[in-house]
Amino acid sequence: MFDSGIGGLTVANALMRRLPFESLLYFGDTARVPYGPKSPETVRRYALQIGDWLVREGVKCVVVACNTATAHALEVLRSSLPVPVIGVVEPGARAAVRASRVGPIGVIGTSGTIGSGAYVRAIHQLSPAARVLSAPCPLFVPLVEEGWVDHPATRLIAHEYLLPMREARVDTLVLGCTHYPLLAPVIAAEMGPEVQLIDSAEETAAEVERILGDRGLLHDPAEAHDVGPVHRVVASDAPQHFLTLGGRFLDVPLTAVEYHVFT
Repeated sequence: MFDSGIGGLTVANALMRRLPFESLLYFGDTARVPYGPKSPETVRRYALQIGDWLVREGVKCVVVACNTATAHALEVLRSSLPVPVIGVVEPGARAAVRASRVGPIGVIGTSGTIGSGAYVRAIHQLSPAARVLSAPCPLFVPLVEEGWVDHPATRLIAHEYLLPMREARVDTLVLGCTHYPLLAPVIAAEMGPEVQLIDSAEETAAEVERILGDRGLLHDPAEAHDVGPVHRVVASDAPQHFLTLGGRFLDVPLTAVEYHVFT
């Protein structure tokens, strides 16, 4: 699986809990984070580079744990890679439609994700009459990458970004970027207890389990000489910084981060 940085570890966490016998290779593209402001063409180029590398490393499935990359590159990855490719937008949209009651559904994400309209399309495919309000929150990713998940500046920025959602009285808010669950306490405090926050990580993990099961690709822990899952975390820049912050996202200790850069 891959993300533009450390945020996708929220999806990795959900996968490791749901599929405890599966080994995981996680790539965080910290050298080129954030993806949100970049052009769709650039994001697709990055995604294809990483997808090709993951396949060469021997993975049996690729999870695009980045909403911007899912919005811009999911289809080209599915047509180019010889393994199943799963994104985070459709699972998040399903969870939002299921959770919404009477109010509009809110979606926050990077500029790239919101500009693509991917969540609006995915929600309307499931519920054509749903009202959807979208807003970009471009500063959230660098705040998370900096480790400012509970900081006065973060709370001030969240207050400004989320004002339209509060005024529209959304009853469900999709955290349309894998970094945003780290800001869930700040976002929840701004939105109030009546608004349900949607993190696509659990839905994405369930989708991975379903697809691997349908294709007979789930790992059998009863196999002879099974040594258990082996997890690898790779970053394209500042692996030590990734190691320091990454442990906050996982239920297991993050003891090493490898380094790989694309030229």
